[in-house]
Amino acid sequence: MVAPMNWIFLQVKNPITDVTSAGSYLPIAIQLIFAILFVGAMMALTHWLGPKRNTADKLENFASGIESHGDARQPMAIKYFLVAILFVLFDVEVIFFYPYAINFRQLGWDGFFAVLMFVGFFLAGFFYIIKKGALNWED
Repeated sequence: MVAPMNWIFLQVKNPITDVTSAGSYLPIAIQLIFAILFVGAMMALTHWLGPKRNTADKLENFASGIESHGDARQPMAIKYFLVAILFVLFDVEVIFFYPYAINFRQLGWDGFFAVLMFVGFFLAGFFYIIKKGALNWED
């Protein structure tokens, strides 16, 4: 007769019952440290053991097989960046309408007037940038 295997080594002797304690994060910290060390070691090994033959073909910039023409550092109109920043600004402001849309019944008239005030500020900023000509592409 074969003796039953002893599976006690797979059981945790003192499980952590308080998940808010710092000890419950120890396995995550160990895994993070191990991952960082592993990535660092692999990068160092490939740097030290890899081939170091720098030929003209290897040092040439690769642009999808297309010959590069001229310099990529050409001046770009500042209007492009201004419109991009304004888009992000107004896009983020529109995100603030979502909580109101979800809770508009619970917020009542106070919430409605707060959103009207927010829309007023929003439109004031929009009219200001139109008046300043920030969205006009031709000077």
